[in-house]
Amino acid sequence: MVTDHRKLPRRRGEALNAAIYQATLDELAESGYAGLTMERVAERARASKASLYRRWPTRIELVMEAVRNTLPTPESTPDTGTLRGDLVAMLGQVAQALSGPAGEAMRGLLGEALSSGSPLSSMRRTSQGIGRRTMEEVVRRAVERGEIDPDAITPRRLDAGHALLRHHFLFNGAPIPGELVVQIVDEVLVPLLTHRITQG
Repeated sequence: MVTDHRKLPRRRGEALNAAIYQATLDELAESGYAGLTMERVAERARASKASLYRRWPTRIELVMEAVRNTLPTPESTPDTGTLRGDLVAMLGQVAQALSGPAGEAMRGLLGEALSSGSPLSSMRRTSQGIGRRTMEEVVRRAVERGEIDPDAITPRRLDAGHALLRHHFLFNGAPIPGELVVQIVDEVLVPLLTHRITQG
């Protein structure tokens, strides 16, 4: 049965966006990226297709925006009091996100981009930008606590943890074991961030 959206209570702004994001995530969890359509998202969100297309002209843009809202942000990163504790907590959040709709979306978006030849730059900017900002917050705290030297912070070191998690997820799927998160922190990130770069 098709919903007559004209008879539904009107939602605007953030309330409407939140309903659409949740409907998108629910559709990803239920039908996967391949089965997700703008029509089904609109129906689940009790919104009109026109309202979706005004905000997100393509399915890719809608999914990326919905997933972006599920990923850890600098503000949501736990402050455990130590660099290692913060890294384990933060990467644990990322691993959990990849085990849900965000991971399904990443696989679907990557597959669509590779099959259609569309650029991956937008997806890369979204995932890398959020990951980089959360890492910047973690290392900022560590610098203030005197745990690491500011000179040890480089873009490649900030990206290493998220890159390893994504690599494992894409080749091994979900769930991402908690032991892997700890290994990435103890064997890669802590040694990298506590080792100061010497100028040769």
